[in-house]
Amino acid sequence: MNEPQQPTEEQLLEALKQIKTEDVVLQTVATLVNLAGQKLSVEGAKDALEAQKAIDAARQMLPLVPEEAVPPIQNALDQVQLLYVRETSGQTPEQPHKDERPKEEPPPQSKIWTPGS
Repeated sequence: MNEPQQPTEEQLLEALKQIKTEDVVLQTVATLVNLAGQKLSVEGAKDALEAQKAIDAARQMLPLVPEEAVPPIQNALDQVQLLYVRETSGQTPEQPHKDERPKEEPPPQSKIWTPGS
């Protein structure tokens, strides 16, 4: 049986030269958006808290995405946010973390979920 050959040091170096940080950022953001969508729509794997974390992470990384890729990523994030709102409407809000103090008077919430809300 033929075993796969390990890449040579030269091949690894050449591959490393071709990898661009912006490509990795774009792939990571796209993966986070896809993960959020899956966590909101796949029966048996639904997890709104994980979806929220993925959305928050993607939104935080959005300024690092190459400018030409922002519109489609933004659109996908918007769609996932709407799905999040649909999937979580009617559920009780999360309990605040131990280190968070409850706000005296919460501001009125919009219908669209935003990071940090």
